Amino acid sequence: MKFSARFDVWHAWLPLTVFVLAIAVIMSLDVDRRLAEGLFVDTQTGHWLGEGTFWADTLLHRWGRNFARLLGVAGIVALLLSFKLPRLRPHRRALGHYVACMAVVPLLVDGLKIATNVDCPRDLQGYGGDRPYIELFGDRPDGLPRAECFPGAHSSSAFALFCLYFIGLAYSRRMAMMGLSVALALGAVFSLDQQARGAHFVSHDLWSAAIAWGICYGFYRYLWRGELRQ
Repeated sequence: MKFSARFDVWHAWLPLTVFVLAIAVIMSLDVDRRLAEGLFVDTQTGHWLGEGTFWADTLLHRWGRNFARLLGVAGIVALLLSFKLPRLRPHRRALGHYVACMAVVPLLVDGLKIATNVDCPRDLQGYGGDRPYIELFGDRPDGLPRAECFPGAHSSSAFALFCLYFIGLAYSRRMAMMGLSVALALGAVFSLDQQARGAHFVSHDLWSAAIAWGICYGFYRYLWRGELRQ
């Protein structure tokens, strides 16, 4: 069954519309700072909820990062084994899709972090730092040190698991929904961890989710063309 216009509406145009509307609401209502001040940071002291804690710094950030890397390595090993083990051969395309997303999404987000030059919340005045708050894509004053905090890289390694949803479509709707649930749950946990540490605003992680979805959709569109299941 070939890709249909309906598939593109539900998996490309609708998510894009939701993302654009969400970003518009966040920027117009200053949701980034409102959420940070309401949940994560004491503006009197500049102390962040997860700052210096085991659960945020070690468990969810350091160990979480290693866990994401382990998932990527496991995919590479399985892909290589698919050239030797007959039982894995039918799943080679799925493994290739998985490995591609787990590699490309974090690498692209890391590159964007260098290019965008956006500060971490914890570096801003009133939030523990000394730099002025600049709206996303706003003009940055000359003389400020470079920053690398947008989009959210940590959450991108989890949102890369959106590929499980698209891979699942090639097998069954149930598998697709399970994959989507895993990606959303782990992405939310990684996002909240970084927001609690003052490393990102919520919009930073929303952008990472959108980038990851777009990449996983693109690879699915290319690798699975002609085999759509809805």
